Amino acid sequence: MPSPSPSPTPSSDLVALRDIVRQFAEERDWQQFHTPKNLAMALSVEVAELVEHFQWLKTGEQDELDDARRTGVRHELADSLVYLIRLADRLDVDLYDAVIEKMQLNREKYPADKVRGQSRKYDQY
Repeated sequence: MPSPSPSPTPSSDLVALRDIVRQFAEERDWQQFHTPKNLAMALSVEVAELVEHFQWLKTGEQDELDDARRTGVRHELADSLVYLIRLADRLDVDLYDAVIEKMQLNREKYPADKVRGQSRKYDQY
């Protein structure tokens, strides 16, 4: 399967989100607090808050989530994405290119013909 082009257009969704998040931080003069370390820590906290919505559920599938929990999950996903985008911005990481690169590495590490339908790690086959 051919890989998608690794060059997003300036109007891509990720670039637009980056600009929205960047502007929000700049309007509040929060750049001083948004160090890579602080952003990575904030990201881990938001992901932990996301996980909390699934704690003690059997699978976390849609039918186990009521409206309030679904809203909470949506908000924590958004918070996590905001911090991830901000961290990438501060470190000059193009998330689109990073994902394209990592998916290619994953294709090589996990060839579909060897791992289809299995959950083994790459060093177990």
